[in-house]
Amino acid sequence: MSVTLKDVAIRAGVSRSAVSRAFTEGASVSDSMRSKVEKAAAELGYTPNALASSLTTGRTRLIGLVSNNFHNPIFLEVFDLFTRGLQERGLRPLLVNLSDETDPANCVRMLRQYSVDGVVVASSTLTPAFSQAFRDAKMPVVHSFGRHTSSPQVHVVGIDNVECGRQAAREFIMRGYKNVAFLGGPELATSTQDRHKGFASELALHPSITCSYSFADAYSFNAGRTEMLRLLRSAPAEAYFCGDDVLSIGALSAVSDSGLVVPDDVGILGLNDMEMAGWENIALTTIRQPIKQIISSSIELIVAMLDDPERFPEARLFPSTLVERGTLRPRIR
Repeated sequence: MSVTLKDVAIRAGVSRSAVSRAFTEGASVSDSMRSKVEKAAAELGYTPNALASSLTTGRTRLIGLVSNNFHNPIFLEVFDLFTRGLQERGLRPLLVNLSDETDPANCVRMLRQYSVDGVVVASSTLTPAFSQAFRDAKMPVVHSFGRHTSSPQVHVVGIDNVECGRQAAREFIMRGYKNVAFLGGPELATSTQDRHKGFASELALHPSITCSYSFADAYSFNAGRTEMLRLLRSAPAEAYFCGDDVLSIGALSAVSDSGLVVPDDVGILGLNDMEMAGWENIALTTIRQPIKQIISSSIELIVAMLDDPERFPEARLFPSTLVERGTLRPRIR
């Protein structure tokens, strides 16, 4: 039979309430009493019941981790870093899959049922309305990889996707490409819209360069491959900014199967710098998103909001850098 709080109280020679206070963060208990209880608990192999403790403290220590793109391998890294980072701070992540969800109210109701203490929306495609729905429900929330704005309604941590699009366009210009294209993810995704906006606006300053665009059905390998195969049936562009690494890798597969060579015949530029992009057989040139820093900053904010739910929303922006590998021809200037 499992050891109970009562067993620990008897072993330590104290009341059950004293044991409860000893294992409740912030509760009033003397050092000698805490030491006595902890010694008895260790001898009996007792571990406090976290759910039972939440009834006393009013806090579950649960943090809802909400996302909607489980087909993209980058989120294996994202979930790993988030879950470990939260657990190191004594918090418990509750993973929520919103792949088919369009109504933020449904997600709010779900997380209310679990009495989460806070929410992290980890998505570059969900609209600001999702994170704002949690704010409106009086739940501490941080939107990681969210759409950048100078006056956010909730805490937003990520990159400037519009600037990333401009950066991709400048790379193509410096490499002498005259016919380029944007191959984005889902057209309604905020990250797709912003990356395309930046890409198109920068190239509009160079009318001698031809620019086209298209969109894949999802941020996935198969979607990127399918869209690139379609594009290659007609006259392909010289280089494609795929707006995401997993799309880029799908596009690389399509180019290879079509008998073309990267970067001699077609150049490919990704975004994220997920682990797979650096594999020797892929060697994708990409724009690196500083994922570790974004996640660390997001956790810092959600922890701070647990103590100060009215903390004024801020936008934390991290710079992106080019990682040169082997899928674009060299710069000429």
